[in-house]
Amino acid sequence: MALRKIREMGDPVLTKRCKEVTEMTPRTKFLIDDMIETMQAADGVGLAACQVGVLKRIVVIDTTGEDLHVLINPEILETSGEQEGYEGCLSVPGKSGIVKRPNYVKVKALDEHMQPFELEGEELLARAICHELEHLDGHLYVERVIGELVDNSMLQQGEPEE
Repeated sequence: MALRKIREMGDPVLTKRCKEVTEMTPRTKFLIDDMIETMQAADGVGLAACQVGVLKRIVVIDTTGEDLHVLINPEILETSGEQEGYEGCLSVPGKSGIVKRPNYVKVKALDEHMQPFELEGEELLARAICHELEHLDGHLYVERVIGELVDNSMLQQGEPEE
């Protein structure tokens, strides 16, 4: 496994639609392992393949540090409720913004063995699923920010004033 360079906002690869994965090759398996290691090393809760420069429909998510999800060709089946809160991204380092997302999400995907499964998530997991799946279609969370992006150091001192 190896750490990969995380692409940052302004890199054209982040604006492109990713391609479906049709088979699990050794190269794709290495990519997934590298994505997991890269996400963990960066203290992220999710990472899409395009964020490491690979235009494949693959995301990895771990919101707790103990519940890793690998989603290949994910597709949202159902959403409900609403949540609003600060969101950040490994491709937009040092910044956060308030984003409105569903509070519940149900997604179908393939696992690392190309077997179909469904995943349901609420709160942070729902937010992470939506965030990462938008990457696969070439979108960053900054397109959804309500108001202004803020510097993360401001959040550490307390919520910024409106």
